[in-house]
Parts: sequence; C-alpha cells; structure tokens
Amino acid sequence: MCGTDDGKICVYDFRQTLKCICYNPTAVGQSVGAVTALALSHDHTYVASGHSTGFIQLYDLKVPQTPARIVAPTTLAIVSSGRKEGHIQGSRIINIGFVAGRHTALISADEHGLAFYHSLGKVLFVEAPDILRILGKYPLDGPLSPDVESPTTPKAGAGAGGKKRSRYTILAMMPLPLGTTSHPTDAYQTVALLTPHKLVVVGLKPTPKTWFKFSRSVDDVELKARNRSRGTLCWFPSVLPPNTNPNAEEGAPAVGEPSTPLLACSWGPTMHILRVFESRSRQIVRHPKTGKSSEVEVGSITYLDAGKWSAEEDILALQWLNVNQAVVVTASALQVYDLNGGKVIEKISFDGLSLISPSLRLTVSGAASYSDSVADVSHSVRVYKGKIFILGREQIKVGTLLTWADKILSFVQEGNFLSAIDLAQSYYVGKAPGNTNGLPDDRSLRTDVIGKKLHELMYASASYAFSEDRMTDETHRTPDGRGVDRTSLFEGLVSSCARACIALHDFEFLFEDLFQLYDDNGISRIFLTQLEVFVLNSQIHYVPPRITQRLVAMHDDNFRPDLVERIIWHIDAECLDINQAVRICQTHHLYDALIYVYTRALRDYVAPVVELLGLIRRVHQYRRRKTEYAESSMADMEPVILNAYKIYPYLANILSGLTYPSEQPLSEEEALAAKKAVYTFLFFGRSSVWPEGQGGKLVLTADEDGGPEPTYPYVQQLLRYDAESFLHSLDIAFEDAYLNDKSPAVDRLVIVRILMDIVATGNLLTQADKTFIHIFIARNIPKYPQFLQEAIPFSTLHNILVYLAEDPDPDTREDRQLAAEYLLSAYNPHNVSQITELFRNAGFFRILRQWHRQDNQWGPLLQTFLQDSSLPSFEMFHDLDEVLETSTRFFDNTLPRELVVMIQDALPLLMHKSPSSTAFLVDKHFPSLHDRAVDSMGDDSDEDRFQYLNCLLGPPEGEEYHQAHSPHPSPNLSQSLRHLYITLHCRFHPDGIIPILKYLPSGILDWDHVVSACENNKVFDAAIWALNQQGKPLEALAKADVFDKSLVTELVDVFQSASQQALALDVDSILRNIEAIGRIGITMCTERSQGPSTTDIPLEDVWFKLLNSQINCIQTLTGCCSPEALSADIPPNSSATLVAQAEWKALSTLRSLVQETFSALVSVTTTRAVSFPRLFNRLVNAAPQPQLTSGTQYTEFRSILTGMLESYRSDGDMLIITKHLIDRDLFDTLEKAARERVRGWAPSRTTNCLVCRKPLLRRTKDQQEVDQRVIVSRTGSIYHSQCSPT
Repeated sequence: MCGTDDGKICVYDFRQTLKCICYNPTAVGQSVGAVTALALSHDHTYVASGHSTGFIQLYDLKVPQTPARIVAPTTLAIVSSGRKEGHIQGSRIINIGFVAGRHTALISADEHGLAFYHSLGKVLFVEAPDILRILGKYPLDGPLSPDVESPTTPKAGAGAGGKKRSRYTILAMMPLPLGTTSHPTDAYQTVALLTPHKLVVVGLKPTPKTWFKFSRSVDDVELKARNRSRGTLCWFPSVLPPNTNPNAEEGAPAVGEPSTPLLACSWGPTMHILRVFESRSRQIVRHPKTGKSSEVEVGSITYLDAGKWSAEEDILALQWLNVNQAVVVTASALQVYDLNGGKVIEKISFDGLSLISPSLRLTVSGAASYSDSVADVSHSVRVYKGKIFILGREQIKVGTLLTWADKILSFVQEGNFLSAIDLAQSYYVGKAPGNTNGLPDDRSLRTDVIGKKLHELMYASASYAFSEDRMTDETHRTPDGRGVDRTSLFEGLVSSCARACIALHDFEFLFEDLFQLYDDNGISRIFLTQLEVFVLNSQIHYVPPRITQRLVAMHDDNFRPDLVERIIWHIDAECLDINQAVRICQTHHLYDALIYVYTRALRDYVAPVVELLGLIRRVHQYRRRKTEYAESSMADMEPVILNAYKIYPYLANILSGLTYPSEQPLSEEEALAAKKAVYTFLFFGRSSVWPEGQGGKLVLTADEDGGPEPTYPYVQQLLRYDAESFLHSLDIAFEDAYLNDKSPAVDRLVIVRILMDIVATGNLLTQADKTFIHIFIARNIPKYPQFLQEAIPFSTLHNILVYLAEDPDPDTREDRQLAAEYLLSAYNPHNVSQITELFRNAGFFRILRQWHRQDNQWGPLLQTFLQDSSLPSFEMFHDLDEVLETSTRFFDNTLPRELVVMIQDALPLLMHKSPSSTAFLVDKHFPSLHDRAVDSMGDDSDEDRFQYLNCLLGPPEGEEYHQAHSPHPSPNLSQSLRHLYITLHCRFHPDGIIPILKYLPSGILDWDHVVSACENNKVFDAAIWALNQQGKPLEALAKADVFDKSLVTELVDVFQSASQQALALDVDSILRNIEAIGRIGITMCTERSQGPSTTDIPLEDVWFKLLNSQINCIQTLTGCCSPEALSADIPPNSSATLVAQAEWKALSTLRSLVQETFSALVSVTTTRAVSFPRLFNRLVNAAPQPQLTSGTQYTEFRSILTGMLESYRSDGDMLIITKHLIDRDLFDTLEKAARERVRGWAPSRTTNCLVCRKPLLRRTKDQQEVDQRVIVSRTGSIYHSQCSPT
C-alpha cells in the first residue's frame, strides 16, 4: 500500500499489479489532505489511513470506493465544551494501527503528542464512535481534567495551526499485532508509545491502564540534545518456532513453545529490546455488593530487558525481520541485527536519507527543520512475511535476506564451485559470515544438512572440472583463441575439497575419488603439491600409503631430501612405505627422519642406536687413518660427525620416556618396552646381533675390521666419542622412575659398577674421559643414596675423592670441586689433614673455606682467599674484609698477628689485583702498613702508587667511597706519602692539582713542598695559586713573571731551532701553560678586587704586575718574530711557513690574554680603586727604553690601548642593547595587556553572585580574604564557580 499527497491509497500485489485505489473525494465534502499514516488489518481486508488534516479513514478493500468509517477532526472549542474528543483540525496524523483482530478498533497519534483509541462501532445502524485519549494534553491555556490512568510524557510538540505548543511529543506508536499463535498478552490489547524520554506500554482491556514505563538510559543523556526527535518502535508478536527437521514432511506442524512478544525501540543510535509477557499472581479481592473477600488470580504485563545495542549513527527505521533478527536503517547503512548473537550479521551501504519523509513538505513553510524532516523515514521501511519493502522517492524496492542455501546457489550459478565449497565448509564449522537463516538450531541437524550439501558440491565440482564439456564451454576461451591456463582451478579444487574433508572428518572422497581423477588425467603432481600444504600444517595426519609413497617419490626424484624429511616428520608413521623411507633417509643422511621411522613406524628403539653407533665407528676409523696417513678430507666427515652426536639427545629422550626429538610422552607400555630394550642393548657385556633372529648382523665397535672388541663395547664407544655428553644423557635418565624398580635387569647401581669397571680396565679412554666418569659417580651418589650409597664401599668413595683432587687438568677444576662437594655430603674422610693438603694443591678452595670457617681457622681461611686465583678481585677483597672483621671480633677486638703477617707478605699480590681496594683494606685494618704497601710496588709502578694514594687522599668517587670505612681524606698517611701524592698528582694529572689542593685540609699540606713540587713539574698555575693561598700575592705574581719569561724564552728557542714535526706540539704545550698562568693571575686579582683586602698592598700594584708581565712577554716575542707574522692575520691554509704560522698563533694567544685581563679589570674595579690613565702610563714607562725607540713596540701599546677602549665600548654597547631589549619587552607587554583589557567579557556592575546573591569575595571572621574562583559569561553575568548553572 502507498499513500499519496492527494489522499489516495494504492494497493498492489507482489507482481506490482494495482489491485485497487481507496479514494472518494465526495465522502467528506472537503479535502482530507495527504496520506501521512497507513495500517493494514490482521486479515488483510481493511486499510486505515491518517491524513495531514487530522482525518482518519477506514476502507474495506472489497469496497474501496467508499470509506467504511470516517473520523473527522474536532476543534478546541468543542473539546473545551466536553462534547467530543479527538485530533484537532490541522493536526498531522503520524501513527495509526489496528488493535488486535478488530477491524473498527484503531489507535492514532498526531504531531502534537496526542494519542487516541477509536472504537468505531454502530448502534442501530448508526455510527457511534467511542474515542478515548490515552496520551497528551490539548494545546489550551489551562490544563484539562486528568485522563483515565493515562501515561504522560512531559515534552512539547508543534502546536496546531501555529497555536500554543503542546508539552508532549510522540516519536512512535504501535499496537501489539496478532501472531501465528495466541499469547496471554493478546487479551490486554497492548499499545506501545515512545516519547523522547521513555517508553510507555498501555493496555486497553479490560480497562485502559499503563502497565509499565521503560526510561531512557543514563548513557544517552548527553545525546538527547541533538537527537531528541529520533526514535523508532516495533513489535514482533508471539509465533511458533518453524519445524527445522530435514526429515519432516512438507507442511508438518511446528514443534515447541510459542515465542514471547518482542518490543524493540530506539533513541538516537541506541536500540533496546524487551521481552513482554504476562505475569500472574493471586490477590485478595472484595466483592462490591456482598462485601465478601475471595482470592483470585490476577494478571499483569511486565517485561525483561533482552539486550542493548548501539549503532554508529542515529537509527532512522526499525523493523523485525523474524523472531531473532531486526532490520536497522541508518543514514548510511542497512543492517541486520541478530538477537541471539548480540551483533550485526549483515550490513550494506544504503542511503537512508533518500527515502520518503511525510514531514518534508513542512520545511517549505519553516514549520520544521530540514535536518529533522529528511530523517523522518520510519514509515518508508516495512517488513511483511520476511520481505523488506522500502519506499523511495521514485520507486519501491522489495528485498529479502539471502539464506545460506541462496548464497551457495549464487556461487554455483556463476560457475564458482570452489567458493561455494568454501562457503558451505564455513557454515559447517560455524564460522560463516552473515546470517544462518534456514539452518536448524540443533548442531547435529545442522551438520547433517550442510554435510550432505557439501558432499554434493564436491562431487559436482570434480565432475565439472574434469568433464569434456568444460574444455569447450565459454570459461575456457579467450579472445585471442589461445585458451586459459586452468592450473589454478585444479589447485584450488584440491585445497577447497581438503578443507571440506577436514571439517567433515571424512577423507574418502579426497583420497579415493578426487585423487583418482587427478591421476587418470596425468596431473597427480598438482594434487600432491596441494596436499603437502595441509600435511605440513598438521591439518591432515593420515594419508593412504599409496599416496604417501607418490608424494615422497616426487621429492626424491627432484633431489629434495629436505622436503622428504619434512613430509616424514608431519605424517602418521603408519602411512609411510617403510622400505622407501629408510632407503631415502640412509642415502641422504636424514637421521632425524630415520629415527622417526624406526621408532614410530616399527616401534624399534634399538635400531637408531645401531645406526648412530655405526657413524661413531666411522669417525673413529677416520681419525685413526688421519693419524697414520695424514689424510685431510675433513669436509666429507663433518656431516657424519654432527649426525653421530644425535645419539646422545636420543638416548636422553628415550630413557626418559619421551619421543625424539619432539619430546612428547610415550605411552606407559611403549615407554617401558623402549627403556628395557635400549638399556639391555647398551649395557650388555659383549657385542650383540641386531636385528635379533635370522638376518641380523653383529654390531662391532673396533676401529679395525676384525679387531678385538672390549667389554661393554657400546658404552665404551659412546664414552670415547664424547664422555661428557653421554654422561649428561645418563644424568637425565637417572632421574626417571624406571630405574627405581627392582625388576629391570639394569639399574643405577649396575650402571655405576659398569662405569667403574671400565675406568679400572679400559685402556681406550683418555684421562679426561675417566675424570668425567668420576665426576658423574660423585655427583649421583648423594642424589640417590638409597640405591647407590649403601652398596658402594667407603674405600671406593675415598679413591674417587682422591682421584678428583689429583687430576691436574685446570679446565675441569670447577667441575671436580663441585663433584667433590657432592661426594662429601655423603662421605666423611678420616685422614682430614691429608685430604686438606690434596685439596689445597688441587685448588679446591671453596671446600677448604667452608672447613676452615667451621673450625675458626682464620689464618688458613685467609690463605684460601689469597691463593684462589679464580676469585674475582671485588669478591676477594670483600671476603678478606669480612674475615678480618670476624677474626677481630673473635679475639676481643684484636687482630691476630698471624693475619697481619699474611697480609704484609701478600701486599705485592694485593696491589697487583687492585691498588684502590688494597688501600681501603690496609687503611681500615692495617694503617701502619701504608709505607710498606707503597714500597712493595716496583720502580715502574708510579701510576699504581698514585691510584693507591688517590683513593685515600683524593675526593671519594662511586663505589670506592662506600667501601671506605675510615675518614676521608685518611689521617693515617705519613708526611712522606703526602709529599709523594702531590708529586705524583703533578706528574699524572696536572690539570686537577688545584681542585685537590682545595679539597685537602690545609693542616696536612706542606705548602713549601707543594710549591716546589708544582714548580719542578711545571705546573706553574698551581704553584702561583699555592703562594697566593699563603697570603703572598706579590710573591705569587713575581713567580708568574718568572714563569712567563721562562716560557717565552722557551717559545723563542722553539721557533728558532725546533723541527717542523715537533713545532706544533711544543708551541701548543707552552701556550697552554702561559694561558693557565694568566688565568690564575686574573682569578687571583679578581678575588682581591671583589673581596676585602687582608693586606695593605694597593690594588693597582697587583693589576700592574700582572699586566706588565704579560706585556713584557708580548714585547719579547714580538722582537723575535718574523715580519710575515707581524704584518697581518695569516689564514690557516695560507702559503706561509709553519714557523710563521706558529709565531702568529703565539702572538694572537698572548694578545687575547691581555684583552681578557683588561676585560676582567673593567668588570670588577672602579676608577676610584684603579686609575686607568695612571695604570697605562706606568705600563708604558715600565718598558725598557731601547724597546720604546722601536715603532713596533709602540704599535703594541697602541693595540693594548685600543683593546682597553674596545672593552669599554663593548660594555657600553651591551648596556645599550640590553636597554633596547628591555624597552621593547616592556612595550610589548603593556601593549598586550591593553589589548587584552579591552577584549573579552566584562562583568556587570555588581559585587554579588547572580545565582546565590552572596558577595563574590567573602571574608572570614578574622578579615582574611578567601580565595574563590568566579565565572564571567559573555552576557555579563558573574557568579561563583560552584554556582555555575552549566
């Protein structure tokens, strides 16, 4: 059905055939306006329409020319008189619907929030309509009398005819339709109404009543402002579940309980789903006439929240598709929501705003906004019998949701069988995207249905792919006539069918029918290649042997043994051709795969040992021949050697009950059989035949053919090859509980005795091999005392202990010591003194330390730390300190003389280990030994001496400071060591001598020695600083003058006689010293200029001496420099000689130093303290007269004077620049403040908050102002922050 703007209702069938037009313009006598709401009765015989003028018409489709009933709108005057209820004239009807199964019972709602129930009956063939208002109030000035239990929602809608706006808005309304089966809720004639704030469910029978309200969730509060007019509503009635049994006859009745009515509503993007049902309870009711009370059963309508879902956009339309799925339309998508899954199962792009909106015409007059009206499309989407009807602006679209069979059929019709198989397989495993409509809910029934379809698709696909017609159909042709390569089709067919068979757990079609087709057509290689992928991914484990044989042979023919090994690893061993697999593995040395074949296919756990023992014998024979004949073909033997080593992890796994190399547990029965077989074979006393029975061969180990076989040949063979690895495998095997039982022929004690027998009688083992055996036995005796300790005599244990100590190999010392510790936990030797000496010679100091500590033998304990060369230095000194502290406490805070002598004798060793740690140790425990410690070092160990003394006298750094337990600097050093420290510091770190002199207390320094040492080592700046520190500034400056003259003289000599190579190095060194002297002089003069003078020396004399010395140096150097160096600046890459460049560099450095001195003078003095003209006059007069006659010397004074003036000028320029910057910043700041002051929001002229009417700034009782924030709005309102209305 479609309504038109001129009031017509067009009724069509599914074939788009117009059945009738419901329209009669003369029935009312005036235009009823555009159709704005439509409803179809339950039996499809009546149509109800609502119009834009407020009219409601009811048509019988048998007589579409004349309305069966007409409900005309009323006026406010009639309503106010109480004569009639109904919609006001001009009110657009937005919702209409039939109540239950009645033809003349309607509900309607208009745009002003008024909802009515219409009972359009007749009395004596005269229309007698009964109209009941169920929601809303008329747009009058005063309120009306209250409704009969009417639910209300306080929200305004548009007023009728532009009059006063109503306070109510109805977003959607719908009665509960009748379903395919009856439900208790049908008797209540339930109606759902949706407002911007809540959902109201009203029952019309037996009396109008509001049953429940469902409020909008708190999460949607922030969305109300922008989507308060977005709301949809839809019922789904009670229905019987469909009969999904595939074996049921067509038309069989449904089985199961009827469903509960569902109510879906949405506000904005959020959808809520409610299950509505009847709840019955017993109540006491009094009869109104008799007054008797009786208990009756009373029913009520209630609900259960079934779910909530949020879309990405506002929901524009909502319709139930079936009892589990709902269609949701948004502005950009059409989606299907699944209630059981709680998610969207189908989604397509769709322009929801392109549908018909009945309120769009209101935007012309401005009665409604375009954004709200264009989205009013909920009437344009309807669902009927599983089909979706969409009313567009130019056409009506009808669609349905594709079932699983429809989707598969679409691929089949396109000829895409592979996609059809993959889709069916995804449905079978439950991972298909989209809906599962048409499939049974029961898992077993579903798999039966899809499984049959999957088999049919695979057979059909195979028949199509290999049919003769396919070679001539259109899919095999190309425009150029060359045909299409169909390799991808055949590859995809195998992959799709393999995935399907894996899901079905039925491989008969794959391995029988499909493989035969590929084999008959000569493309079995394609089948095998695709099948291999599933085998390697562990998706298919069992492959028939005939196919496995072909797969292995394919890679063998391609000379790819690595691929053969991968196949063997990933496939069930029962599928292999044993002879083929063993032959290929032996040919290509695939021993991991060979072990897998033997153990998993044949359950033979000894055969891998035999194979690998053969490799070990080959390696021994090769080494023997190489020794005798000097052969060098090592490259051929490398893979053999590596493969032979696999026997050790194999033994460790098998004897622990694990597979090799995956280490998966074997079954208990198989593990017992494997362990028994391997133990029996390995530890048999002589050579064995394998395999047992006829056809077996003797397994030999001798290097020469026909050579004698030793006792326990296989154990000795494994020990000879790598004793450590074999014994490690036995270590792992010993932990297995199999050896705990008394029944096995081989147990731990037997194995230990065999190993001891081999050590005693075997001549084939090396000394290292025997050592490893002793270590193995010593470590396992205390681990398994109940099995080994009681059965092995003490003499044997003693011999093992002695052997471990007497072995001279330093590489195994730690392992032997650890083994001895294990053995001593189970055995106590009697001759302790002898064992102690043995351990001392063997270097078992860890054991000795434990013994000596227990016996409080401090001297021997200290000796173990000093003799243990493997002990790290830090750990050794820490332990020495701990022993010395403990022994001191033990002897009443007295250090034993024995320990003092030991440390005294060990001083060279300790100094060699760490001079700094030795310094801390000696200073803490032996402060009198400092001189001996320093003297114990050799003549060429001055750096170590300096490190030793620096730890005690220098500033503490890092961990060394935390290790120091005495005051810093140490007061325990003699005067000679302090002198030595200053001298060594001048030699090795001359740059740091002044900080050291500042750090050290003046009481421990001999200043005369300091000055002398610094002067002798040419640390001139330190010597000057030391003199000044003693209060001798003039003497310090005199020394500076002497040092400067000496250095300048040295510099002149370098210019005149130095070689070109040493020139730059010597000049840089001298200039650094001159600069250091000048800067220390500047520092000294600056300090005296800034602070109060402690001497009566004039400040000008101090600066004069410094400047005069520097100027004399420049004059002396200028008189010796070449004219080229005096002429102008010399670029670094100029053609001048190296000497000229060096002279120019020296002059530039000295002149810069003078400028630096003048700058310092200007910055710290005033004209009252120093007269610059007088100072300059003194400097000129102090120059020797012969030099003043030279124009060059006056040039120097001119440059000095220019530098002085330049210093003043630069200071003046700096002050001017600073003033300009400050002025600029001040101007910008004030300009910004003025600009900000005139913009923004100004508060109104009030001192009180506009909300609470209290003063903005409050004061406490003690007249203290309280810090409070205020808010100013753009309207001038001002209030406290806590009083903010937002």
